[in-house]
Amino acid sequence: MTALVIHGHFYQPPRENPRTGEVETEPGAAPFHDWNERIHAECYAPNVDNYPLISFNFGPTLLSWLAEHHADTYQKILTADRESVAVRGGHGNAIAQAYGHAILPLCNERDRLTQVVWGLADFRFRFGREAEALWLPETAANHEVLSLLIEQGMRFVILAPNQAKKEIDVSRPYLFRHVDGSGRSLAVFFYNGPLARAIAFEGALSSSRGLVESFVSAAKLGDLVNVATDGETYGHHFKFGDLGLAHALRVEAKGAGFWITNYAQYLDQHPPELTVEIDNGPDGEGSSWSCVHGVARWARDCGCHTGGEPAWNQKWRQPLRAALEFLRDDAASKFENAGGALLSDPWAARNDYISVVLDPHARESFLRRHSLGAAADVVKLLEMQRSALLMFTSCGWFFSDLAGIETVQVLRYAARVIDLMDQLDLDPPRKKFLEILLEARSNRPEKGNGADIFSRI
Repeated sequence: MTALVIHGHFYQPPRENPRTGEVETEPGAAPFHDWNERIHAECYAPNVDNYPLISFNFGPTLLSWLAEHHADTYQKILTADRESVAVRGGHGNAIAQAYGHAILPLCNERDRLTQVVWGLADFRFRFGREAEALWLPETAANHEVLSLLIEQGMRFVILAPNQAKKEIDVSRPYLFRHVDGSGRSLAVFFYNGPLARAIAFEGALSSSRGLVESFVSAAKLGDLVNVATDGETYGHHFKFGDLGLAHALRVEAKGAGFWITNYAQYLDQHPPELTVEIDNGPDGEGSSWSCVHGVARWARDCGCHTGGEPAWNQKWRQPLRAALEFLRDDAASKFENAGGALLSDPWAARNDYISVVLDPHARESFLRRHSLGAAADVVKLLEMQRSALLMFTSCGWFFSDLAGIETVQVLRYAARVIDLMDQLDLDPPRKKFLEILLEARSNRPEKGNGADIFSRI
């Protein structure tokens, strides 16, 4: 039987105002209060019967919102994973995701590690088992990122076909070896690009029979058909896509003789036999599934964007990243210095702080493990670092304008970093930060520059 694996990447950026913890009204999501609520109604809740059948990941910040606001949907997601563990050889459908959806190749080494460690800890806390894989935001990868996944015990990763250096066969897994020459490795699945485009952008969900016919056609390539798209495709981007997917998997695909499975179960029977070389991107920056220039979409005006007016540009991306990297580095230096007196090992404490983020009751045991000083100052230092990590949520660069709600959100995290530095008497570099932001200009003249937008947060 030909194996069929459909992967859904379910994710929304954090929307809570970091100063209040509340999600504010987002007019574009009307008649719903905000985009999380709208997409929950159109996608996350309608797909509860599909989660037992598909491979999936949910962003940690989205799961935390679902757990608080839609506990029934949240529990059904966890139940779907438990059910799949029982019927798929001990392998659940869920995989982890890097915590804050930062573009990992663009992170410094320390932040990249924390993003992965926090993502795996979040998964363990929610799903009650170890993750076998971790979804890379925007599938952004380079040699260092894949080697880190190997070091963290990941069994496989999902990438776009264009991320292989040479032409590959998407109907089979490959082996990527750690760059240190140790022989350590993980499996790489490259999803079927034409099928993914058809589902995400070309209306393939309009007919479940037609969709499965395309699976049948793809099956001629080998014994695995695998597709990865944004999970929001099924119901939010494409109305009733959840129903099309359900009928395709429960009726049409089974009738066509497909073995509906997940990646880990497939690997048990089909371990990779060939090695693959990854496209390391320009200057080693990496590659991704949504930028033909590697990962430039999250660093500069490469031409990739979503929407906006024809004359608009994204020259604001570079100074935005420069400003946030400057603030990150200043905050890191002061965290290390101040933390040296308050924490036995500041960076180990940061990696472990996810335990408190997930469960406030774990605070006392965390402090016993790490704290040398005043608990209130320790928590403020670590919250400063949490906001510094969330400043790099990828959505801040993905869209068309500096004044978009996603970019405003990452600037809110920057404001929170500065607030906490003020409270800790750490002399925040506000003036220099704003000078860099002055160079970022909105395409809408009335919105002004980055410093103007920051002043209104």
